[in-house]
Amino acid sequence: MSGYQTFTDSQLVTLLRDGDHLAYTQIYKRYYYLMFSFSFKKLRDKDLAKDFVQDLFTKLWLKREAILENGNLSQFLYISLKTSMLNFFAHEKVEAKYIEVLKGLALAPKTDHADNKIRERQLAEYIEKQVQNLPKKMKEIFMLSRKEHFTNKEIANKLDTTESNVSHQISNALKILKAKLNILLLF
Repeated sequence: MSGYQTFTDSQLVTLLRDGDHLAYTQIYKRYYYLMFSFSFKKLRDKDLAKDFVQDLFTKLWLKREAILENGNLSQFLYISLKTSMLNFFAHEKVEAKYIEVLKGLALAPKTDHADNKIRERQLAEYIEKQVQNLPKKMKEIFMLSRKEHFTNKEIANKLDTTESNVSHQISNALKILKAKLNILLLF
């Protein structure tokens, strides 16, 4: 491992693209604190900053073959992290609007109870249909999490996968469902 410390970023990326775990570990050691500092300055939340950085390095490993060998690694990491945070903030805005709409509906006078029941049922059917349209594995994980109330660890054990994968699948399912609901709410 000591030899990896002297490698340039370009050399490490070349090794990383070939699946070299030691190169990945060296990149992680070299850039973790810088990425954490950057995200913490923007987010002002230590746990959230750690989550973003962990997600960054997870994506780096999963998408290692797509990284340009001659590219600037630090720039790639900063841009990837910044993009993730911007997406997060955009999602937070959408979620806040959605919550405001729901609050408005909850505070609105209950004039036509039957009409509300019909809309509730239609919304529940729509959500269930969207859940059924999720990719097979994602749907299975989402159903175990939300309908069966399994923990991520229980799901990972049951499906012989990692907790990180379970968390990622649930997060993606929620993103898909929220996007579908936002489109519905616009109309």
